Amino acid sequence: MKERSMKLGLRPNLTQFILLAINNAFVGSMVGIERTVVPVLGKQSFHLNSLSVLLAFIVSFGLVKGPLNLVAGRLADQWGRKPILILGWVCGLPVPLMTIFAPSWGWIIAANLLLGANQGFAWSMTVTSKIDLVGPARRGLALGINEFSGYIGVAFISGVAGYLASIYGPRPIPFVVAEVIAVIGLLMAWIVIRETLPYTRLEMSIGNQAEPQTGVDLGRVIAMVSFKNRTLLACSQAGLVNKLSDTAVWGLVPVMMAQSHYSVGQIGLVSGMYAATWGVLQLLSGTWSDKVGRKTPIVLGQILNGIGIGFTGAMQLLSTTGFCQGQTTSVPIVLAKICR
Repeated sequence: MKERSMKLGLRPNLTQFILLAINNAFVGSMVGIERTVVPVLGKQSFHLNSLSVLLAFIVSFGLVKGPLNLVAGRLADQWGRKPILILGWVCGLPVPLMTIFAPSWGWIIAANLLLGANQGFAWSMTVTSKIDLVGPARRGLALGINEFSGYIGVAFISGVAGYLASIYGPRPIPFVVAEVIAVIGLLMAWIVIRETLPYTRLEMSIGNQAEPQTGVDLGRVIAMVSFKNRTLLACSQAGLVNKLSDTAVWGLVPVMMAQSHYSVGQIGLVSGMYAATWGVLQLLSGTWSDKVGRKTPIVLGQILNGIGIGFTGAMQLLSTTGFCQGQTTSVPIVLAKICR
């Protein structure tokens, strides 16, 4: 693709931008099914009573996804965005099949290792590609739309998976849907989504900037974002808190609801509300951050996140002491995601 035939911005690249958003909705859908159905699967099919064993599938997911986010970024600058996106979907393809035919919980943990790779590669590349297309002025909007599409995918499929699991059981129907999604996502990445790395080079040439260095010392970068640069340290800290609270809601709330004898459909509804709130507010906060900067939305989001998690803990405490008759509420979960 010649640089003179390319233009930065949302409007001239709208078709590709929409295709990337749809693809990320499919990426989110893969997680939505896991979030809703796997905790119930562990309780009903594998009869797991240990919370630590039951949550091992989330640990395996995070252990892979975190490092591969870093790896994906470096490889994308060398190989391009599209090959990494395709690789993400190749990793995701066996996940539903492994879950359907899993004879033991170890298979579920292994499947979530691959799901972490799917998310680390595919989600990262959809957002990177969108940022490539829109240029420097609309990065917040691009990120907001990417997170919106991904978490709306999580929300929608959480409800669908919960409904299907409540009628047909946790296996195999919800994961057949996941396999269809994985196939469509891979075909989209392979056939209709284009490489966007040339747009980054175009932006560099317009701004008379040097090509990004791919051999930067990794230890120096880690030190910079961890403790040497106060701004990057604050951003890293906010991201850590964000993911810790997300993991708590993902892992503990479905288990807590299952132990309180809520149906899988109700668990899917709460998971869907949580993800939908996150997605919709990401769309608004992304555009807002392009106008007011990043700091205000981050601080506001952290405050509301603390309120939501605190409220969740208080409701659970009241439930265990009998004040709420064993009932919980989805309101604190929704609060935890506002302005994130």
